[in-house]
Amino acid sequence: MKAMALTGIRQMEMIELPVPEIIHDNDVLIQMKVVGVCGSDVHYYTRGKIGSQVVQYPFPVGHEGAGEVIKVGPAVTSVKPGDRIAIEPAMPCGKCDQCKVGRPHTCRKLRFLGCPGQAYGCLSEYIVMPEDSCFKIADTLSYTDAAISEPLAIGLYAVNQSIPLKGATIGILGFGPIGMSVLLSAKAKGGEQFYVTDLVPERLQIAKDCGAVWTGNPANGDVVGQIKAKEPLLLDVVFECCGKQEAIDQAVELLKPGGKLMVIGIPEFDRWSFNVDQMRHKEICIQNVRRQNHTVEETLELMEEKKIDVSKMATHRFPFATTKEAFDLVTDYRDGVMKAMIDF
Repeated sequence: MKAMALTGIRQMEMIELPVPEIIHDNDVLIQMKVVGVCGSDVHYYTRGKIGSQVVQYPFPVGHEGAGEVIKVGPAVTSVKPGDRIAIEPAMPCGKCDQCKVGRPHTCRKLRFLGCPGQAYGCLSEYIVMPEDSCFKIADTLSYTDAAISEPLAIGLYAVNQSIPLKGATIGILGFGPIGMSVLLSAKAKGGEQFYVTDLVPERLQIAKDCGAVWTGNPANGDVVGQIKAKEPLLLDVVFECCGKQEAIDQAVELLKPGGKLMVIGIPEFDRWSFNVDQMRHKEICIQNVRRQNHTVEETLELMEEKKIDVSKMATHRFPFATTKEAFDLVTDYRDGVMKAMIDF
């Protein structure tokens, strides 16, 4: 089978790999149909690592995927050959202390699609996943919807971990796919007052179309001052979705006393810094968000019920053979890209 593998910094080639086989009774063989390009994939593409996770070349990345079930192991009951599925990229052990207390996303032995040292990614014609990672989708949802359910589930998990949103003032700093996933999820949960920042004008327009009451570009003015003018009592919760120190600094300034900072963005550096004086005096709560936990099914239900519309997220499409072009586009934030999708 063909797989698209990273072969060096900003280098990618199509390679041949054996078709994976069903080994365990709960394994599912999947033919990939659509894969979304994630910001973490781009980190591996441009830097060869995220923190301690270092790529050993060649290595296929990709974890936002959807496909068709081809074959199942003898113990599989929830899906069957021919089913269209969304794929949860996390593969927890189910036995460690974290799994037993309902935190499989921080499993001690977690394996994750497209994560160096854990599992090859889904930028391959076929993959094998455990049954628990496979979610049958409704006929009304497309493969693109199913692939987007992965980042959307992260946004929903972040929202569920934050605060009651009814009547809250909400900041979203960075409106890429995760920022958009937060807004769509928060809106579905009753949020109304969204203040959104991003450096890409086209993304800010999408934010307005999705319900933001205010948008601003940090490169063009004092976004903190402008938001403060509209919300003198400041914001109840801020979602940091871009992995930038400047956004953390802005979030601390924008939060009201007792506010909550949700840290979702993956930075390219090893340490955040915080204004201790403001953090202490405001008694700000910081919540890190690690991927998602038990939200895939809720995400798919919200999409099926039309409570979340992701139609504006997939802005660009590429055939599998030109995956590198998609990665270059996303890396350079060209052409107003929100989410690039790879079609098999």
